[in-house]
Amino acid sequence: MTTTLHHQKSAAITSGRVTFGRVLHAEWIKFWTLRSTAYLLLATVATMVGLGTLGAWGLTAAMNDGQPVTDAMIHALPSGGLTFGQLLIGALAVLFVSAEYASGMIQATMTTVPARTPVLAAKAMIITAVSYAVGTGSALLTYTAIQPLLRPDDLDFALTTEGVTGSIARTGLYLALVAVMALAIGALLRNSAGGIVTLSALLLVLPTALSLISGDRAAEIAKYLPSNAGNQLVAIEIADDALTQLQGGLVMGACALVPLLAATVLLRRRDV
Repeated sequence: MTTTLHHQKSAAITSGRVTFGRVLHAEWIKFWTLRSTAYLLLATVATMVGLGTLGAWGLTAAMNDGQPVTDAMIHALPSGGLTFGQLLIGALAVLFVSAEYASGMIQATMTTVPARTPVLAAKAMIITAVSYAVGTGSALLTYTAIQPLLRPDDLDFALTTEGVTGSIARTGLYLALVAVMALAIGALLRNSAGGIVTLSALLLVLPTALSLISGDRAAEIAKYLPSNAGNQLVAIEIADDALTQLQGGLVMGACALVPLLAATVLLRRRDV
């Protein structure tokens, strides 16, 4: 039996047929050969660590000026760079799919993988894993970088402080969900500029616009926007009228999965 299975596996490997493993490997190579990949990943890490460090410096300055500084504000510093980090990782996710349409490589990809769905699934798996690693790693680097700034004022805190480790892990989860949402937007629009502008509008412009509108209805709608729900996902302390970490995660999950499903359906129905 073992010999038979071995021969079957060997035949599958040498037959040249398309397997999901091969699709995943091909997409992995494409991802790292994109010129924008290294630049945007480095920019994401630098932005998140830099903004978190600036936030720590700002809190110490505020405390020295007599302004109130709470533990929640200090413990949230490792994820303080998410506002702009999410835009960078989202841009990378859009480019991961839209660059193939711009270059025309998508024709060869879909000819090689006529089922199409495995291509998008492989891209989603890769961008999810990379984004989670970058988000969690950036938060950990930020935590390490800010401790020397906080220590002179006795504001430094241990990694084992309640809620801190969970928030750092959820920072990676949030970036991963943003990346999947951005990948889906790129697949739906098939255009780099359009995808990045749409993502920026969802994550930054729309929340800002709703914050300028007075009234409970606008505030209630704003709670369910991706970036606001994501902030609750990584939050350590939750206000009485805000989404919980679980609710924020569920909203973000829906924001990622619904467009991904729509992109999958359209990918199968379109000519390319």
